[in-house]
Amino acid sequence: MRVGVISDTHNPSVGAEPPSEVASAFKGVDVIIHAGDIYQPSCLDWLEEIAPVYAVELGADAHFRDDARVVDMARVIELEGHTVGIIHDLLVPGMVQEVTEFTPLSKHFPQDADLTSALEKVFGTRVDIVVFGHTHYPVVEEFQGILMLNPGSPSLPKQINRLGQVAILELGPDSKSAQVLDLSTFTSVHF
Repeated sequence: MRVGVISDTHNPSVGAEPPSEVASAFKGVDVIIHAGDIYQPSCLDWLEEIAPVYAVELGADAHFRDDARVVDMARVIELEGHTVGIIHDLLVPGMVQEVTEFTPLSKHFPQDADLTSALEKVFGTRVDIVVFGHTHYPVVEEFQGILMLNPGSPSLPKQINRLGQVAILELGPDSKSAQVLDLSTFTSVHF
């Protein structure tokens, strides 16, 4: 299974919809995960033209109160035999800062702590993949058997208004891997 992963689209403040390069990067994906800072349902409408979308949003009640789609603050889904926890603002119990490329779990998670148990407190169940956003910094890190993925932002990477990143999550019954994609290497498309 091929999963498109996006976060921090911030529409409409950076544009009416995500950058059109996202459509090229997500060509052929089976589903899309949006890890928050969506702000308006039309962003999900745009993404749903590509593939079905699972989304979370910090303050989901304010933005999606009248929307028929399920958009929660956090959710857990099953994909290709994997349990995926999705949240916008990930605060891992036991860490004093957010997970970024500068603060990886391998260096900042307490050495005597169990990541599975810590994340179970966040999601209410065991997960083997965590998709999150909020920081605008892409992260792909596997730690204690859990794949952590933050795709960055397609239009505000590292809080700078320019073309950014999305990610692709490749899942098989016994495999999981993720890759961050730089949108500047994709062609702009319109549909």
